[in-house]
Amino acid sequence: MMIRPSTIAALAALLSLSSAFQTLSSTTPHITSSSFTTLFSTPPERTSEQPPKPPLSTLVKRVAVAGATGRTGKLVVDKLLSQNVPVLALVRDTDKAMSIFDPTNELLTIRKTDLGSKEDVIAAIQTDGGADCAMWCATGFSDAPDQSIWTKISAIFGFATNKQGSIDAVGLPALGEALAKSPKRTLTTGSDKSVPLPKVVMLSSAGVTRPDWTDEKKSALEGCAGIPIVRLNPFGILGVKKQSEEELRNCGTEYTIFRPGGLNDKWPKNSRPVFSQGDVAVGRINREDVASILVDLLVTPEATGKTFEGVSVANSDGYYPPAESLSVALDRLVLDKDGVSEEVARATYAIMQQLLPGEKQAAAELAMGQTYEQLDKEEVGRLGKKGTEEAPLVKTS
Repeated sequence: MMIRPSTIAALAALLSLSSAFQTLSSTTPHITSSSFTTLFSTPPERTSEQPPKPPLSTLVKRVAVAGATGRTGKLVVDKLLSQNVPVLALVRDTDKAMSIFDPTNELLTIRKTDLGSKEDVIAAIQTDGGADCAMWCATGFSDAPDQSIWTKISAIFGFATNKQGSIDAVGLPALGEALAKSPKRTLTTGSDKSVPLPKVVMLSSAGVTRPDWTDEKKSALEGCAGIPIVRLNPFGILGVKKQSEEELRNCGTEYTIFRPGGLNDKWPKNSRPVFSQGDVAVGRINREDVASILVDLLVTPEATGKTFEGVSVANSDGYYPPAESLSVALDRLVLDKDGVSEEVARATYAIMQQLLPGEKQAAAELAMGQTYEQLDKEEVGRLGKKGTEEAPLVKTS
């Protein structure tokens, strides 16, 4: 009998995973047997007889998208419109929006909105037909090679702040406040017994908590605490995102916070997402897949009240396609109010490090602007060697 190479690779991966847990549990005092029970808890039983979810177009009146003309936001808008979902695009530049989208599309409303003004955001949601849920796509990080690092950092900084302060910290909680008293969204119309669907879905970023970790934790989890965006933290942007997340959690509405890894348009799309918690994920995910996940979260009650990270395993030869539903994977994650234990976070880190791109799998050795492939070939990135990167960055303490 011939054993396929893919089968051998899968068995090797399982053996490696088993070995990692045995080593981790025997050498790391933070990890206990109860931690593994929590990490691999049995999800609720699901059968093929369960009815499919209703179409998103039947579950929303209109979705407000903040940052609709951004690289991820415009993909979100396109995916919503393709499902016949009405969209309220909240943008700074209406001319730009009309050049990107079809202004004659009856499902699309483009509204000039100052995301740094609480009053303007609330007015956008509550007047002229408004919206009953929202997507925050106003900022994000990218490692796509088709942009210069100056372009990326300038875009992040310029879009994340204004003269009044961070638009994330103002506009995002304003969305939540505007929707807090609106009717609960559920998969079953009119039922108060159903688990609520999120009213606000936030696109955040992996790494937002890492600058605040203790020195011991940064050292122990160097593979995620030592990556360039965390090590250098341009303009303190990670702290801005962390503050924004907290503002959303405290605004009184149902929410979901998704923290993707490095957005890379050249990474294979339509790949299998791997979700985790504890802010220990490092890796890549295609922007198209991120947009699909954000839209799917609007009809996934298992995502409500949770914060989680996501990278993807490249879908090579059809072996790792996306799952039919996000529900099973997200059902295993814990609610924010319950928190992720340190033991589970460190166990998750041990697994996620094995999913890094490249052969060296040494994310902490990367310089800003250097790819995993360049690291494997010992090539210097476009900004120079690690520690000497030429960019307007502020190192974290």
